[in-house]
Amino acid sequence: MDERQAYAACDGNWTDGVRVVSGESSDNVQQLAMPMGIGLDGDALHGLHLVFVSIDCGASGSYTDENSIAWIGDDDLIQNGESKVVQSGNALSDDHVMSTLRVFSTRKKNCYTILASKGGQVLVRASFNYGNYDKKSSPPSFDLHFDGNLWATVKTSSEGLVYYEAIYVVKGDSISVCVAQTNPNQLPFISAIEVRSLGSHMYSHVDAAYALFLRSRTAYGANGTIRYSDDGYDRIWNPAVIGSGLNMVTSDALFIDVNVEDEPPQAVMQNAITASTASQSIALGTNFPTEKVPIYITMYFSEVTELDSTQKRAFQFRINNKPDSDTIVPPYGKVTELYVSNMTASSNTSFSLVPTADSTLPPLINAMEVFTVSDQLADGTNTKDVEGLAAFQNQFGTLQDWGGDPCLPSPYSWDWINCSADATPRVTALYLSSFDLSGPLPDFSSMDALETIDLHNNSFNGAIPDFLGNLPSLKELNLADNKFSGPVPSSLSKNNKLKLVVSGNPDLCVTGKSCTQTTAGDSTPVAGGRKKKSSKLPVILGTSIPGFFVFWGIVGLVAVLHHRRKSAAIAAHGSGGTPHGGATNTNMADKIGQAVMNEIKVNIQEQVTSEISDYVHQTVQNDQQDGRNA
Repeated sequence: MDERQAYAACDGNWTDGVRVVSGESSDNVQQLAMPMGIGLDGDALHGLHLVFVSIDCGASGSYTDENSIAWIGDDDLIQNGESKVVQSGNALSDDHVMSTLRVFSTRKKNCYTILASKGGQVLVRASFNYGNYDKKSSPPSFDLHFDGNLWATVKTSSEGLVYYEAIYVVKGDSISVCVAQTNPNQLPFISAIEVRSLGSHMYSHVDAAYALFLRSRTAYGANGTIRYSDDGYDRIWNPAVIGSGLNMVTSDALFIDVNVEDEPPQAVMQNAITASTASQSIALGTNFPTEKVPIYITMYFSEVTELDSTQKRAFQFRINNKPDSDTIVPPYGKVTELYVSNMTASSNTSFSLVPTADSTLPPLINAMEVFTVSDQLADGTNTKDVEGLAAFQNQFGTLQDWGGDPCLPSPYSWDWINCSADATPRVTALYLSSFDLSGPLPDFSSMDALETIDLHNNSFNGAIPDFLGNLPSLKELNLADNKFSGPVPSSLSKNNKLKLVVSGNPDLCVTGKSCTQTTAGDSTPVAGGRKKKSSKLPVILGTSIPGFFVFWGIVGLVAVLHHRRKSAAIAAHGSGGTPHGGATNTNMADKIGQAVMNEIKVNIQEQVTSEISDYVHQTVQNDQQDGRNA
């Protein structure tokens, strides 16, 4: 470090494209009195659901803390996980918020969901206080996600609290905060979640397709932490570690106009640090990683005293000792904001405030925020699949505890689905066997990328939906061991490319013949879904036998009458004696009649035997089927 530079340490991250923003440049920002003290412009308010939510994980009930922030426990917000209390004697064991946590031992990821407005900008903060809750003195490491994006690898500490903060524009109608296990025997946990709405004009020099991840937010010269209610957005401003050669100064302005884009609180702007001499520079410390990352920085400057005509405070912001801004002259009673964007930096990059040659006073800085910039935010799982999964969750309470993006980030999809590797992933499989689900299937026809559906061993009932046969990519469908009824749609049963399993559904008609018989009323339902068989024998004997009697009786009678009439006609033409052949014709008629009756007898016997045989065979088959269904 240059001998003429003093050092101001902070934890930070940055970006390029430096610009000075004075108080006068933000006249279009309208200050509004919001219930939580937030100032938003009119456009930011239109149609947006403002969020100011504080969740005390592992706690129950609600309370208000010493900063007038209302907290709620998470008992009604999440079903999975276990509430734990940190060990007494821990540095934060007396802190109501940080004394409890929720730890998760199952599932790929566990998520909290908070309602928000699409297009609204939010600040999300997740806090972790290990507190040796498990008496193992082994703070775990795990992943942190938001809205299907990887946020950070959380490295908890035995020493105290660690927290992570993101600022971004919401893409959906809710936000999610998730923790995911990445190492064996290191269980993820979370102590608190805070979500705050921000104005749409704030932090606007980064594309809305990216998020800002906080590295540091420093109030130079402050004696302690500044947050709500001094900052209506509840940003946490920490005091700086002041190196040698720097002085803390306090503004004598009665009021400071903070009407600039990012609205720093007045409490932050009332103090500052300066170098000891007019020729000395201020080195701004950062904790960037060794590799270069995209960064974003905002700096705030306000003169602490009204200068006379002989005094001048002027300086430049430099990166690697090269000027990267116009001359900065802090205004008295107002704020100048300098932002840095569109650049990358590392731990080897230097940032400093260097006085101009004509400055009579040393450089000064009141506050600074340092961020890294995320990768491009994911659009999330395809909306068709989100819609279909929501139908399942709306119908079955057991599934409602799965939150966050269903597929992202990979490989942390929900436990009961598989997803494609597309940038906007599709759900390709549903695995809901043995989830103890009951009732009819919801309409999830929008999930047209499904290849596998496994719903066996539940209690789904009603008809098998026709839309299942219209899913174009479906290859396997297992509906076994449920309570489906009615016919199997022909679009499924006749699909030779589909592996279909429907066994174990007693009321399901598998073949066209069985469905036709059921429809014709051959059987009636009884308790347990089994069919009560009716005897067919009385019907056989009552319809088949009389039919044969009538038919063959008529035939025999006609034959007898015909021959008798013929005999009478022959006799009328004789000479009074016995006509030749008269006895023979009569005997012939009798023989024909007898033959007819014998034929009737034989046919009746054969018909009855055949019908009884068919009935006995069908009865045996039905009994065997009932035995398998029982």
